[in-house]
Amino acid sequence: MRKTTTTSRMRRLAVAAVALGGCLALAVPTGTAGAAPADPVPTVFFGDSYTANYGISPVNNQDNERGWCFQATQNYPAVATRSLAGKGITLDVQSDVSCGGALVEHFWTEQQLPFGAGRVPAQQDALKEDTKLVVGGMGGNTLGFTSILKQCSDELRKHPLLPGEPVDPDQPAGECRDFFASDDGKAWLDDRLQQVEWDLEQLLQRVSYFSPDAERVLVGYPRLVPEDTTKCLTPAPGQTEPPFADTPKDALPLLDQIQKQLDDAMKKAAADDGADFVDLYDRTGNNTACDGADRGIGGLLENSKLDLFGQSLPWYAHPNEKGRDIQAKYVTAKIEEVLNR
Repeated sequence: MRKTTTTSRMRRLAVAAVALGGCLALAVPTGTAGAAPADPVPTVFFGDSYTANYGISPVNNQDNERGWCFQATQNYPAVATRSLAGKGITLDVQSDVSCGGALVEHFWTEQQLPFGAGRVPAQQDALKEDTKLVVGGMGGNTLGFTSILKQCSDELRKHPLLPGEPVDPDQPAGECRDFFASDDGKAWLDDRLQQVEWDLEQLLQRVSYFSPDAERVLVGYPRLVPEDTTKCLTPAPGQTEPPFADTPKDALPLLDQIQKQLDDAMKKAAADDGADFVDLYDRTGNNTACDGADRGIGGLLENSKLDLFGQSLPWYAHPNEKGRDIQAKYVTAKIEEVLNR
């Protein structure tokens, strides 16, 4: 499948073996370039709430603890799989282990679910030796994006259902731009970005270790804040709150800058380890949370399609159905490209 040399494949597997502290028998890849495979492609999807598509109803596994992952039945992996089938490419989905709230480290360690609902195994446990395609995205929770949002919003600090605490609760939300430009705030952010990059490299190496012949596709995050941040000061049609609630106007470019840094860190991790990357940030500038009827991201406090104990849950800046379809469109295109080369 992947058009690569024996040397590069051996190097990648050797790096993975060293990182995991184990031994791995290296095998010469048997795949060849050409048309997409006629046989079903054993596939695993992984990721956090942006892969699970938190906010879209109904959700999978409502009868067990995995229901607390808020994984939509029609998340972008499901939509992309259906789209690929229409193109004659069949994915044999061995598992979709995407789960809301997942840190990158939950790829190799179990994840504690909210409200003491239990734990789910490490996402890498879904990988098999015959897995040929691994797709998904993580990094935002390791960065601490909800903590960044709470640092900049008094309203979000009142929402206990949104995980995380402000980076420094003693600092006023209205001064968050200056906080992240200061020594402490900037140092915290730089450390988090470095951790994301390092953890993603570990993740990709672990995929190669457990599924040596798998193509790896890392999926980035859609853009949240547009270049023209004045659009964020007006509520979307049918809404009463601005998309980013009480986040100060001067902090909106900061949020966009931080997201771009996250995107760059993910892109670098994929490039350094020879994985493919779906750059959604660069392709979703007209479908941000502030693009009104064209928004692909639900506003922070806009009601999503989910409710908990009879109370509607906000989108908390996650893709709505339009955004989900945009994710699926570009993931479908990347998978088709990967499997055809």
